Amino acid sequence: MNDDRRADGGTAETPADPSTDGQIANTLQRIERRTLFRRIGLLSLLVSIAAATYFGLGYLAGSSVSQLFADLGRQMPTFIDSIRDFLSPNFVDFTVYSQENELSGWQGLVGSLTNPGTFVATAATGSSGLLVSGAILTIVIGFTGTVLGFPLALLFGVLGSERVTPFPFNFLFRGTMSTIRAVPALVWVLIYIPLASISPIGAMLAIATDTIGNLGRLFTDELEEIDEGPIEAIRSTGANWPQVISFGMLSQVSSSFVAWTLYILEINTRIAISLGVVGAGGIGQYINGRIGLLQFDKAVAGLIMVVFIVLTVELTSSRLRARLRPSEHDSKGFLEGLRDLANPRKWLGV
Repeated sequence: MNDDRRADGGTAETPADPSTDGQIANTLQRIERRTLFRRIGLLSLLVSIAAATYFGLGYLAGSSVSQLFADLGRQMPTFIDSIRDFLSPNFVDFTVYSQENELSGWQGLVGSLTNPGTFVATAATGSSGLLVSGAILTIVIGFTGTVLGFPLALLFGVLGSERVTPFPFNFLFRGTMSTIRAVPALVWVLIYIPLASISPIGAMLAIATDTIGNLGRLFTDELEEIDEGPIEAIRSTGANWPQVISFGMLSQVSSSFVAWTLYILEINTRIAISLGVVGAGGIGQYINGRIGLLQFDKAVAGLIMVVFIVLTVELTSSRLRARLRPSEHDSKGFLEGLRDLANPRKWLGV
């Protein structure tokens, strides 16, 4: 028996094993040391980040950090005044109607919305000096750039896959797409200056070129993940290589390709806004011009329009991508699918 019976019927406790106590103590010490080292390492990391930030601020300011904060303090009243202007947007340039009738503030927005016919006249001007026409120009730049870049993105994306083009020849297309992605769209629009100057056409070409690299790489990655079964099935029928690619590979990723294209369209719309800041037209040019004239109340109206554009494009794109999910179309006919597209509850995900 391991335990001794006491006279009163109880059980005597087994003496503690000294070796077990020692192991527990050693384990606790290791845990405490590890915790201490971890805390010291974390503290050292925070101190290093703080020191790097301090010297970085001094480097950016070209002087001491104290002088930097002193300069910011002197400019703070001017900054606060500009913030007041930002809190009172001026939609006088919203449409031709609001500009001709000098409807300032929110009256420009309300007056234009109550006269929807003026939107057609505003869109026809194509001027970056009006919010509606600038917004339309931005969306058109992003859309046309995406459409023009799609064919080459598809070609390079397919040929860049090792399933289609054997290594190392596929790397020629991968390398081309990587080179395109390495150059931002803001630089591409400058490269196209001799061809189209800094204009909406130049912005469209820059976005199209950027689309080839970004969208093509997404296509290549999708093709690398497809199943081999359908490919072998198409080959067994005696199909030639283009037919194998079309029916055995692209048929598996067609929905994904459309979804990725819509996603790139969202990104390209944002890029079109940023290209407008350098003078390529659109809503970005309007905002940059108003800030340059210190008309912050009009600039914030442009920013509100930017938010509206981005949210609208993103909502439309996300709902279209949701409609591409296979489960959405199970046992549905073509006419029923069209009715679902016209159903606002479906678009809202209800």
